[in-house]
Amino acid sequence: MNTFKRLKEFYWPYKMYFIISILTLLAVTGITLVYPIILQQTIDNIVLAGNYHLVPYVAVGFIILMAIKGVATYYHQYLGDLFGIRSVYELRNALYRKLQFLPFRYYDNARTGDLMSRLTADVEGFRFFLSFGCAQLINLLMLVGLSMGIMFFYSPSLALLTLGAMPFLVLTVYRFDKKVHPAFKDIRKSFAQMTTKVQENISGMNTVKSLSKENFEIGRFEDKNSDYRDKFIYTSGIWARFFPIMELIGHICVVVLLGYGGYLVITEAIQPGVLVAFFSLIWYIVGPLMNLGFIINMFSQSKASGERLLQVLDEKEDIFDQPEALHVERLEGYVEFKDVTHQYDSEDEMALKNITFDAPPGKTIGLIGATGSGKTSITQLISRFYEPSRGEILIDGQPIKNYTLKSIRHNIGVVLQESFLFSSSIKDNISYGSPNASMDQIIDAAKRAQAHDFIMDLPNGYDTVLGERGMGLSGGQKQRIAIARAICIDPCILILDDATSAVDMETEAKIQAAFEEVMKGRTTFIIAHRISSLMHADEIIVLDNGEIVERGTHHELLQITDGHYRKIYDIQFKDRKTFLQEAQ
Repeated sequence: MNTFKRLKEFYWPYKMYFIISILTLLAVTGITLVYPIILQQTIDNIVLAGNYHLVPYVAVGFIILMAIKGVATYYHQYLGDLFGIRSVYELRNALYRKLQFLPFRYYDNARTGDLMSRLTADVEGFRFFLSFGCAQLINLLMLVGLSMGIMFFYSPSLALLTLGAMPFLVLTVYRFDKKVHPAFKDIRKSFAQMTTKVQENISGMNTVKSLSKENFEIGRFEDKNSDYRDKFIYTSGIWARFFPIMELIGHICVVVLLGYGGYLVITEAIQPGVLVAFFSLIWYIVGPLMNLGFIINMFSQSKASGERLLQVLDEKEDIFDQPEALHVERLEGYVEFKDVTHQYDSEDEMALKNITFDAPPGKTIGLIGATGSGKTSITQLISRFYEPSRGEILIDGQPIKNYTLKSIRHNIGVVLQESFLFSSSIKDNISYGSPNASMDQIIDAAKRAQAHDFIMDLPNGYDTVLGERGMGLSGGQKQRIAIARAICIDPCILILDDATSAVDMETEAKIQAAFEEVMKGRTTFIIAHRISSLMHADEIIVLDNGEIVERGTHHELLQITDGHYRKIYDIQFKDRKTFLQEAQ
């Protein structure tokens, strides 16, 4: 029950729905227990006594009770569902909010399909127990307890003999729960893995088809699907072993009731109506206890789901605003790294080692190096997507921890190599970081990113709705819209992480020409593999294995004949003389 206690904050505010639902359930249960009593009275005091003139009154009373039960059942079910739906509405919102603020570190290892499974199947599994299972458990306890009370009122000896097998039934149900809960937990994990496989396959469909790996992917999915099937079959085997035992115990109780109860009727120790009432009451006990297996099944699923949801809610948010963090609308953009060392995981190698440099406002810093040399790590630390392991990062002379996250990130425009666009209009994508931007500002940003012309060629221009992840646009078009989005927020710090890698050389030259105007007064970091993208930078930092191995202007670095930068230059430009003439 600890899982439900920890999730109490989501359903407890709506407890009145649950309480009223249970009160109406009490009425339903009470009327249900009246049936055997009416039956006993009808047989013993009306039929056997010959008071047939009372039959119409009994019939009318029975109809009234049925009407009351129908109304009570309606409100019980409606309010029970309302309780569960309102509760998981808050829970789902809390989970989504949590996902928005979890650090990049969490998403480095998280799987999209697994997270989607938690926010859909697991939330729904938890809701079903709140709406239905919890009330059924209470109904079971009331029905069994009150039925036993009535049985003992009619005949203590018959009640004791009939209920003698009940402890064995309870023990069987307990053992069933101990086995079925881990089984359902495994089912949830398997379902999440299968969902992840489907999500990855759909996202990477272009790669699958380009390499003709359809059959290979079908085989991988079949493996996940087979695992999901096998876990369900194993769980079904648990049910198949335990439910016949529960049913057998229930029918033994009925046989004992008919045998000994019939003897008591023959000896006139009890009336025939009492035996008939006992027969109804025994099923009010045995039936719910057998149904306890289904309720435990529901409880086990909801508990397993709740545990998976708590794993997300309990995840540590290690990047957050300090208690007295400064909120600044506009920063100057003076960036300093002081002996910064960074390691993503305790088992990983150092991503950055003793990085020290400064970037005054309006200066352009180029970052170049082999893949994995630490270029992107530097820019991610500036945006405070990660915290450095050692050292200090300052903006405008203040450690970045002294600013609110919103202050930092609203002043930084980031364009990544893999441009992500939302399934909304182009206008909304460009103004995503600045929702109050005017249409003129949006168009100006698009023109600076060399995106205006192709946007106007689209059927609905800036109102064109893009497909998932920008489907329908080329890689270069998506990249230009992403650049426009970064420009639109008017940042004081601009980070271009290989931002023109997907465009042709002519478009790149136009974008860079536009950037010369855009970068004025802004601190700009350019990560690139093409030397042509950063040759005009005020300072170029060459990284290798997380360390700064060279730094200087383009021309200064070319003078180091055996340096890393010169080697990259020689590989990219064979006719160096012609290139230098063009650069000058």
